[in-house]
Amino acid sequence: MRITRNLRLSGHVQGVFFRESMCREAAKLGVNGWVRNRRDGSLDAMLQGEAAQVEALITWAKRGPAAAQVESMEISEGNGEFSGFEKLPTI
Repeated sequence: MRITRNLRLSGHVQGVFFRESMCREAAKLGVNGWVRNRRDGSLDAMLQGEAAQVEALITWAKRGPAAAQVESMEISEGNGEFSGFEKLPTI
């Protein structure tokens, strides 16, 4: 079953290669979507794929790369159609 989820992460999630690491992890898992930094220091991601793969990427995102410290994560239903996984500009 294909699902789409929107994530908002806060904590020490910028300047720690979170976006690049998430792109690599998404590629390994076959998840489509995007990731971007926000000017308030948080990070947004849209994940789309088979439920098990999306859940695996969400589990990864809860800890992130080694230097990250994820303090909170909000997960909501997402929408759209995505091909590949990309880093978007900061908003």
